Amino acid sequence: MSQPGTTPEVPRSPSVVNVANGLTVLRLAIVPVFVFFLVADGTGGRSVAFVAFALASVTDLLDGELARRRSLITDFGKIADPIADKALTGSALITLSYLGELSWWVTAIIVFRELTVTGLRFWVIRHGVIAASRGGKAKTMLQVIAISLYILPWHVVVLREVVMGAALVVTVVTGIDYVVRAMRLRRAVQ
Repeated sequence: MSQPGTTPEVPRSPSVVNVANGLTVLRLAIVPVFVFFLVADGTGGRSVAFVAFALASVTDLLDGELARRRSLITDFGKIADPIADKALTGSALITLSYLGELSWWVTAIIVFRELTVTGLRFWVIRHGVIAASRGGKAKTMLQVIAISLYILPWHVVVLREVVMGAALVVTVVTGIDYVVRAMRLRRAVQ
């Protein structure tokens, strides 16, 4: 609290150059490396692709947590984080479909949902941010696990299809929920 006759302290905005944003940029940089090794022949390429995907997925968990705990939330992070997420999962799904390992219709539904939600984020960002729901977090976890099972050099076909099916259902349900919450937010501020 400021003393009488002094200027009140204004909270400083965090620098755009911070560890949370650095992790987001790292995730974006990993995407082409991941795709390169995913399309490479052999167990070695798949193993490296799996490690790259796992590393990028961990940065997704860490960047948001660090941004919140250390008050490092920036406008850049609000925009770049979901783009990095979509780049990682989208490139994985598209590449797996291109390789003939995942049906294109599954990829189309998930990518459409992710792009739609990203568009809604930009549509409502001036009015507020819709916090990630438990369903949204479950969706992300299921997608990461399902994609990981497809990337692994050995194929556990039934398990990966069951987990991808669950990810698909949760993706659609949470997408509908996000649309409803975005519409409510827009109506509430008008």
